[in-house]
Amino acid sequence: MWGRRRRGAGPGPGGAAEELRARRREREAALRKARRQEQLVSKRLLREDEQDGAEVLLQPLPEDEVSELLRGVQRGSEDRKTLLRRLRRALQDKETQQKFVRLDGSVRTLIGLFTGSLADVQMEAARCLHELSHSSDAAVAEACMPVTSYLLTYLSGHSVEFVELCLYTLGNLVVESEAVRKQLLPQGIVPVLASCVQSPHEAVLEGLGYVLSQLLQAKEAPTEIIPLVLDSVLPQHMLRLVCSGLKSGTGAAVEFAWCLHYIVCSHTANATLIALGAIPALTSLLCDIASEISQSISEGLELLTCPVLRCLGNLLAEETGCEAQIQDERLLVALFVVMQCYLQKHPFIIPECLWLLNNLTADEPFFCSALLSLDLLPALLQLLPCSQAASVLGLTVLCNVAEKGPAYCQQLHQQAALPLLLGPLALPDPEVAGQCLELLHLLFLHCPQLCFLQVPRTQTRDQHGWIYLFWTRVWQGSGEFLRP
Repeated sequence: MWGRRRRGAGPGPGGAAEELRARRREREAALRKARRQEQLVSKRLLREDEQDGAEVLLQPLPEDEVSELLRGVQRGSEDRKTLLRRLRRALQDKETQQKFVRLDGSVRTLIGLFTGSLADVQMEAARCLHELSHSSDAAVAEACMPVTSYLLTYLSGHSVEFVELCLYTLGNLVVESEAVRKQLLPQGIVPVLASCVQSPHEAVLEGLGYVLSQLLQAKEAPTEIIPLVLDSVLPQHMLRLVCSGLKSGTGAAVEFAWCLHYIVCSHTANATLIALGAIPALTSLLCDIASEISQSISEGLELLTCPVLRCLGNLLAEETGCEAQIQDERLLVALFVVMQCYLQKHPFIIPECLWLLNNLTADEPFFCSALLSLDLLPALLQLLPCSQAASVLGLTVLCNVAEKGPAYCQQLHQQAALPLLLGPLALPDPEVAGQCLELLHLLFLHCPQLCFLQVPRTQTRDQHGWIYLFWTRVWQGSGEFLRP
């Protein structure tokens, strides 16, 4: 979710500018909806084949061979562990999974071994169940529903590897089926996860974050799951784990950062997160990330940076005056450091940074003044040609600055912002052109001396292209964008 509506600039000459603002508000509403609906539902697979040197079966087994494997496992022969390994590799194929769950007593047999007392057999049975949980067939996942209560029970175990396997199996089942989620909630999945959140093991915490992130993306999460999470100790520990990610490992921090993002997108708990100090904590983390990536090669930190930017930007979209909590120029510097470091390798971060910058400058003059006083405007202008999204958002930030009045518009003029608008204004993209026109409207509204309307329209368009384009689109009230 991109969650900020930049306030209107007030009445201007003619109705065209009002129309532009209305269209931009509609675009930003669409952006917010798209961001809110953009989920990271996925399944994870833990496999040990690389360690034991076994060859992965690529072809589905005939049904009679699947039946024979199951009978061998059920007979309880001495080579049961070996048979379970063969079954696990066979279950890596979707067709074989479907054949297996259709066999009478198949899943029940695995659950019996999974809950048995032989540790090595128990682990192999758990791996078989994990393969089934990874199936893209909802019927296969739902066939595993009887195991959910045991998976929750074993999260209090002592084997890190076994607990991790149980967590990812749970997470996979949660993704696939609403029926599984409805069964897990009364079984107490949220309190059980809360009891694991102080584990000293990074692998367990990362798996826990994965399960929780899948739960929080469910369509019923705002009404059925998030209230349970808020009533637990999870929110403060999620924030702690995210903000300690640079010291204790980024894997768990990334998972819990997405968890916070989904909670923020639900609009049901933002006041709680703000009260926990989420805004200053995430601001400090973003500054630390900028410092880290500017001093060394930090591969993987972009995975943490993205959800942190979204969380912070969307919390600032709340109408609570949150900007006043973080009137710190270091945040602006951190944003531009992140954009500079990630521009080439991870350009998807640039729109995330610009949306946060948009939310910072939308209502708060402090950040508009800091943007100019720290001489960050040239760096912002250089980002405009990077992509369509960067152009739209960068121009929106410039509109936020220009909206603050004549002094700000004059500084934009002194920073040579006007000549750089000719390129975007001539593009066929209506979003970029529309935002560019609104910026020109604000500049001319607050500083009429910048218009130079005495320039004849007969002058060459290359020399006075922006004046010609602005004249044809706004001052003549044309209903459509005219290319030069």
